[in-house]
Amino acid sequence: MQKYDELLIALRKVIRAIDLHSKQLNKTSGLTGPQLLIMNEVAQTDGITASRIAQNVNLSPATVTNILDRLESRNLVNRVRSQLDKRRVSLYLTEQGTALLNKAPQPLQEHFIDKFTNLAEWEQTLLLSSMQRIAAMMDADKIDASPLLEVGAITKPPESNKGE
Repeated sequence: MQKYDELLIALRKVIRAIDLHSKQLNKTSGLTGPQLLIMNEVAQTDGITASRIAQNVNLSPATVTNILDRLESRNLVNRVRSQLDKRRVSLYLTEQGTALLNKAPQPLQEHFIDKFTNLAEWEQTLLLSSMQRIAAMMDADKIDASPLLEVGAITKPPESNKGE
């Protein structure tokens, strides 16, 4: 077997591991990875805004708003408009959201981060540079991506372009 075949197999295994974890997360908690990540942000900072979440998790504000809409429709988060500044909307987990979050498994990226940070500094740097090189070789180095280990679209594609 050629080394490039071995590398492609390893990449497929990574993609498959992400896909399997995503399906398990959805099956056990009914949440996607991005939904869990956003709920964690809301839990960590009561009253956080959607724009702050977007900055913290490196997703577009539109994507975060779309995910928050779904979480709110499931009664997992509440949006509360400020009495002092009507433009400011703060986010809070509901009791149901807190209960679900407490039962949800750890996101795959947190598991990965735990293991990665336990590596020696030189090994972290080696892995990072290797993955950056692979991304460049696949012409993927310019693709916008957040640090979410999730396969597929983060949000459903819009049904229409209503003035966007």
